[in-house]
Amino acid sequence: MSTTFEDLQEAIRERGWPLVMGIVNVTPDSFSDGGRYDEANAAIDHALQLARDGADILDIGGESTRPGANPVDEAEELRRILPVIRGIRRHTDAAISIDTMKPDVARAAMEAGATIWNDVNALRAPGALRTAAELGCGVVLMHMQGEPQTMQQNPHYDDVVREVSACLSERADAAIAADVRRENIWLDPGIGFGKALPHNLELLRSISDVSNDFPLLIGASRKRLIAELDEGTEAENRLGGSLAIALYAAQQKAACIRVHDVRETVQAFKVQAAINQPF
Repeated sequence: MSTTFEDLQEAIRERGWPLVMGIVNVTPDSFSDGGRYDEANAAIDHALQLARDGADILDIGGESTRPGANPVDEAEELRRILPVIRGIRRHTDAAISIDTMKPDVARAAMEAGATIWNDVNALRAPGALRTAAELGCGVVLMHMQGEPQTMQQNPHYDDVVREVSACLSERADAAIAADVRRENIWLDPGIGFGKALPHNLELLRSISDVSNDFPLLIGASRKRLIAELDEGTEAENRLGGSLAIALYAAQQKAACIRVHDVRETVQAFKVQAAINQPF
């Protein structure tokens, strides 16, 4: 039996560190690992290794949302992700999330074995709110200024924390009004999605201020802000920065951290939790 969203919520309350969401990009063009797992068997093997490494959730994506990425049509996205979700589900009961903006892709993913819809577009697509309510699945509502093709072209905010918080609150209210259960909603401030380095840092400093009393997911693994702080560092060499962000987010009570490097992140959380444990 697969892990349910309710199981994950209980784990957040019981454990000493955040949930870990492992990234499985079934794409040729994702910024860090594009093309490494775009064949179904390779993606399945990678996902199962992430589960063995300690991932609580396996996040499957068939359309890159990196800055400048081109959209993928629904048929191609389904072709990429459905064999992977079915293959994973045959071998593990780990929770599976589908990283998609398309309601029909989310529906097909749930039928194949996913239980969480991770939507960088925060259920704005036509029919998305109704679909999420009908599916009864967990949903992650992420903030993005603009769209992947244009979002990093001079992003601007007057007050990034206030504006992102207000936007996420509005999207959560819209979901609840559409009959998505409040307890099924997580929020994500969208690090790197229509934000410059100062915006990303300010959001990370203000995790509790953007949560709106919902569980918060933070996804900053290997992202460009690390290279901006450690000039020129390629994606595969950003583990140190990724762990620093994950540990800081854990201290700020983030509920879930989305990462490429699961084993290292879980190890870091275990050591942090042991240090914080009172005698």
